Amino acid sequence: MKNLFLIIICSWVVSSCATRMSEENQIAAQLKKEIVQDLTGNILTFWATHSPDPSGGFYGTLNFDGTPREDASKGGILNARMVWTFSAAYRLLKDEQYLTLANRAQRYFLDHFIDQEYGGSFYTVSATGEPLDTQKDTYQNVFAIYGLTEHYRATGNKESLDAAVAIYRKMIEHAYDPAYGGFIGCVECRGQEKLFNREWEKFEIEFPKTMNTNLHVLEALTNLYRVWNDEGLRKHLQEEIDVMSHKVLNQATWHEQLFLTMDWQNQMDIDSYGHDIEFSWLLVEAAEVLGDEEILKDTERIAVNIASVQLEQGIDEKGAMLSDKSGDHVSTNFSWWVQSEAVVGFLNAWQISGDKKFLDAAVRTWEWIKEYMIDREYGEWYGNVNSDGSPRKNGVKADQWRCPYHNSRMGLEVITRIP
Repeated sequence: MKNLFLIIICSWVVSSCATRMSEENQIAAQLKKEIVQDLTGNILTFWATHSPDPSGGFYGTLNFDGTPREDASKGGILNARMVWTFSAAYRLLKDEQYLTLANRAQRYFLDHFIDQEYGGSFYTVSATGEPLDTQKDTYQNVFAIYGLTEHYRATGNKESLDAAVAIYRKMIEHAYDPAYGGFIGCVECRGQEKLFNREWEKFEIEFPKTMNTNLHVLEALTNLYRVWNDEGLRKHLQEEIDVMSHKVLNQATWHEQLFLTMDWQNQMDIDSYGHDIEFSWLLVEAAEVLGDEEILKDTERIAVNIASVQLEQGIDEKGAMLSDKSGDHVSTNFSWWVQSEAVVGFLNAWQISGDKKFLDAAVRTWEWIKEYMIDREYGEWYGNVNSDGSPRKNGVKADQWRCPYHNSRMGLEVITRIP
């Protein structure tokens, strides 16, 4: 009788767990269905339709309605992200139009953005492709690595891999800090000049190290190591995981420190919720690619803690993620890229922990995106939305900083994460 009772209890527990997992999987499957529909029917369609420039490459600026500013300069960051987006889309979706666009992006980037004399990537070129702003920074160059390595993953084109390796070597030569680890660079530093001139001579800047630079160094080194098994690269990737986990991230607060000295002393107290949640899953991805189980386990612990804090502090009552907080001031702007990273970061935390609160958080953010952020008139997403849900229609759909990379990557991550 006792054994029968135990069998009944065990059967009930197994059945209950199976039902719960089935419900969660159904929720995840519906989430995937909707996000992929938006990816293929809206986001990628918009960029494929509006961004190619008949004179070559892609327009540097698209207005709110998708019309081009034909005389606008073309940004190195935007174009590197175009290489990444269409390459990744082709690799996962196998649609030939994405291959055509990936090759177009790669060819234009190699022909116009790579400095054949001094190496690395130009910051901008003119509308007709001549070098314009030839100053350099780590940020734009690591995105060149990220985009070109993805093109190699998708196509096997060795020219892309060779160009990425050459840029990586420039980064090690000029931007890597052998004394304290990590990389210098501050293209995003509020009005400061970029770090290097064309010849890679260094300027003095107030914040030589930043979270944002090193975050994207991490993703670039990760993608390069996927396709180029170099021992020196492996050491730099492992060090960058450590730097981001223990120098940039404050594990007492589970927020990253944004602006730092050479020896990693924090200079500003700003919580950037979008960057934090983005870092949470990029860190785990880096550890997975590195292939060290002990490091992977630690990054998973970190990712879940970061996601928990962002869920508690950074999500508003409707499910959208706030941009940042400085002192008592909380930004009232909701940005497209922050929402994209929130969905991926919460899904990652759910997959690691099995805690349904993270899946629910991803769904709530996606529901907010559907209601407030998708531009159902002109296509793609609004770049920024006010706290009352009204879109900021005075912005652009494409420029150096407005791109298809974040929300496209959200869709592509969902494809790889949810069966």
